[in-house]
Amino acid sequence: MKRFFFFASLFALGAALGCKAQPAQQLPEASLSRRIEIMVRSQYNIPEGFTIALGVRTPSQLPGYDALPVSIGHNGKATVVDFLISSDNKTLARLEKFDLAGDPLFSIPVAGRPIRGNPNAKVTVVSFDDLQCPYCGRMHQTLFPATLERYQDKVRFIYKDNPLVEIHPWALRAAIDANCLAAQNSDAYWQFVDYVHAHGQEVTGSTRDLAKSSDALDRIARQQGESGKLNPVQLDACLAHQDATQVQDSMKEAQALHIEGAPMLFVDGERINGAVPEADVWAVIDRALRAAGVEPPPAPAMPSTPAEPQKPGE
Repeated sequence: MKRFFFFASLFALGAALGCKAQPAQQLPEASLSRRIEIMVRSQYNIPEGFTIALGVRTPSQLPGYDALPVSIGHNGKATVVDFLISSDNKTLARLEKFDLAGDPLFSIPVAGRPIRGNPNAKVTVVSFDDLQCPYCGRMHQTLFPATLERYQDKVRFIYKDNPLVEIHPWALRAAIDANCLAAQNSDAYWQFVDYVHAHGQEVTGSTRDLAKSSDALDRIARQQGESGKLNPVQLDACLAHQDATQVQDSMKEAQALHIEGAPMLFVDGERINGAVPEADVWAVIDRALRAAGVEPPPAPAMPSTPAEPQKPGE
């Protein structure tokens, strides 16, 4: 369930030229540029349809290396990647800097979002969720109830919206309907999310008719509203209006975090990509708890293996 995101990660590389090659410093400028292009394409698996253009070489802060911007373009859009090239033209390198103060993964906005668990817990699990995504449904089952029961008041869980509208036609409406409930009652929101994640096929229907799916979502939301004693007039007005502003803002946050699929969890900033096994989720939460000075709950006891019955005479 991943959208295409070309630069998922860039790693440091060193490309020393072979001992039988012509000395790099004697290469004509065109030949050196071509070698750089080939190296960048091969190391980062850049598709053939993408263009590569070298920028102006300038002095860098690293002794013995110049800065070399490389523009990688496709369909009229370009991304500039900063490389380093040694003064003797023998080594191309890629170094990355990470913003420990301002990276958005350390400051995901959660104000006003429904919370499960202890609102004052020191560790926060934020999930960018798509209510039509089956993998999100699997992760939801991992978190609730087992993970919530395991950590009790030590962790709080918050969902953000990231409907993959290109492949999930009713996910946007589901997110809007959920937020209509959240505007009045957090419990109603979570009950709606629980139900939709467990009954996605019911919403999709056998005919996959989007209008019918929308009606089903609104019906489920009204049922949750009635169960939670919400104001029906306010809820109906919100469902009818279908204001996507809040969901779209959350989707922009997902883009800033380079989220290209769902589900995507952040445990105090540490990323969990996709529907991973329960034990992997717990390992990350335990790490965050220890960093916050909180001792995680003891690991659950492994089920004992029953002894094999003895054969007669043994």
